[in-house]
Amino acid sequence: MTELTTAALAETPEGRRCLQAMQDDPGSALVAFDFDGTLSPIVEDPARAVADPDAVAALGRLGRLVGTVAVITGRPARTAVSLGGLDRVPGLESMVVLGQYGVERWDAATGEFQIPEPPAEIDDVEAALPGLFAELGLHDVHLEHKERAIGLHTRQSADPAGTFRALVEPVRRLAEEHGLTVEPGRNVLEIRPRGHDKGDALRALVAERGARSVVFGGDDLGDLPAFHAARGLREEGLTALLLCSASHEEDALQQLSDMVVHGPSGVAAWTSAVADLLEGRAAAS
Repeated sequence: MTELTTAALAETPEGRRCLQAMQDDPGSALVAFDFDGTLSPIVEDPARAVADPDAVAALGRLGRLVGTVAVITGRPARTAVSLGGLDRVPGLESMVVLGQYGVERWDAATGEFQIPEPPAEIDDVEAALPGLFAELGLHDVHLEHKERAIGLHTRQSADPAGTFRALVEPVRRLAEEHGLTVEPGRNVLEIRPRGHDKGDALRALVAERGARSVVFGGDDLGDLPAFHAARGLREEGLTALLLCSASHEEDALQQLSDMVVHGPSGVAAWTSAVADLLEGRAAAS
């Protein structure tokens, strides 16, 4: 594998160092991706956000080559496994899915889910939302119940951006009244419990697996904590590569990234190319 090809997979020196570390010691590498917008396209109905088959197949290739592959998502773990077909993909027999920002877990090796009971405050907020929508004159917000969280999607409204802006502060106040927090995303506000984010989930998994090189790919504001955690891990002596699945709707991650690709299809192509890189190194050895 040429230097030029390696450079094509990472636009920064830090990213290229991570790729080199993965080649030198693939067993200590951890590759984790967000789900929506990274492995699956953003669609109007979140229940139909099935994973890009090429992205999941490429992740399966990496699953045979690196120490750990994972999905870290705001979705419930069961939903991510189902929409991704992650329990049926060759190469993902030992993957980990951390759902609800790390509160839930699925281990492919055992097929077991670890899912704590949802907080009562979620039901209280859900009951209050219809009245809030009526008060604001908003009748085209799609509510997604996510067990431990509630997603408020404005993508199907006549004015997605305007509806989103109208919701932000009232929803934030309602969440705070119930001791919850709000996570903004691409035409979605997610109401969820405090105390867990993707950065915490990533750090815990890195420590559990003893990873020395870390790849994290995401697309949205909810992935920022994982990006910051990965950059912090560099300061602690690990290597890390941050992959941005870019879109016209959100660019907050691009300036922090070591590589920017276009959506799940770009993630699929990049992941497949990294698998080529590792397989080439293994063959040469």
